[in-house]
Amino acid sequence: MKNKILFIVCLLFGLMFINAGLNKFLNYMPIPEDMPEDMMKLFGAFMTIGWLMPLVGFAEIVGGILFIIPKTRALGAVVIFPVMVGIMLTNLAEPSGLYIALPLFAVNLWVIYENRHKYAPMITK
Repeated sequence: MKNKILFIVCLLFGLMFINAGLNKFLNYMPIPEDMPEDMMKLFGAFMTIGWLMPLVGFAEIVGGILFIIPKTRALGAVVIFPVMVGIMLTNLAEPSGLYIALPLFAVNLWVIYENRHKYAPMITK
């Protein structure tokens, strides 16, 4: 039962990141009109750095795909983690999206914890 729940949660997590990554390339989701001014300035600054959003979008797509596949989920969690930290820091500064970011961050940490044995060779001699 635990594996089925984990797969469903990871499938939804991965699809959300694939969607967010594709949006960075295709721009099909409109920017919310009620977005705070500070957030608009922040995203404007991100857009002036021409390579940043495609890089984040690529990491989101690849990480989301890896996250869905059980055999590569541990790698997907590591690929998504820096993006997730950025999302958390952005939403801590402007907590309007924190109700989405916190559960996603918890899922990422859960998957990292569940796969901790796979990371052990990287940190041991």
